[in-house]
Amino acid sequence: MSDIRHRVLTATHITEFQRRVYLELLRVPRGKTVTYGELARRIGCRSAQAVGQALKRNPFAPEVPCHRVIASDGTLGGFHSQRTGEMIEKKRALLKEEMGLPLQKK
Repeated sequence: MSDIRHRVLTATHITEFQRRVYLELLRVPRGKTVTYGELARRIGCRSAQAVGQALKRNPFAPEVPCHRVIASDGTLGGFHSQRTGEMIEKKRALLKEEMGLPLQKK
């Protein structure tokens, strides 16, 4: 079992719902993305917003790669409670790096 998976499974400072979200997110391969809604569906939840709230509180980032979760319209959605600015640019950079895309200089 991977170290991060073990840490998520044994964590006492997260809810069972958060645990399900984080464990499922660990299944998303490097360089791939999943929508909030798809992640919710995979764990048997009907609320993409609830998944977003769990990710907002992710104490294991970036090992539990919440940057791989995007909005259903293909936009980046949020990252560290922000929808614009520096954190979204960090999310964009992490995804580009994982996908092997060149990073644009500002």
